[in-house]
Amino acid sequence: MTITKNYTNVLYYIAMAAMLFWFAYSKGWILANFESIDAKQAILLIENDDNVTLLDVRTIQEYKEGHLRDATLIPVQALAQNLGMLKQDKHKKILVYCRTGSRSVSASRILEKNGFVPINIKGGILSLQGAGVEILK
Repeated sequence: MTITKNYTNVLYYIAMAAMLFWFAYSKGWILANFESIDAKQAILLIENDDNVTLLDVRTIQEYKEGHLRDATLIPVQALAQNLGMLKQDKHKKILVYCRTGSRSVSASRILEKNGFVPINIKGGILSLQGAGVEILK
């Protein structure tokens, strides 16, 4: 009986560690070969750096509800198949945003693997709105 209990405990801890690892990975906290910045840093880059491209990786509907000026829309699900839309931006910093910052981590991983320089915006468009950025509809 003790062996079964110990085995169950070990499996529990392995499952918990795997969930913690997955969560940290999905948030870009670990194994991220790209930079993540907060909304205020992103606004400064947008205002002061001409070598920046904005990439919105939300859905078409979300984009229509409000987006950043001059942002290119490529939903994260279609990003890998549409990297050609960003070909001219390969040497530019690409500020990547979604609604809350999760999809943009996934998109940043795709971009980085394909030779781009992504910068993830933590907190997504919600944090940008909270920092006072202008949203277009």
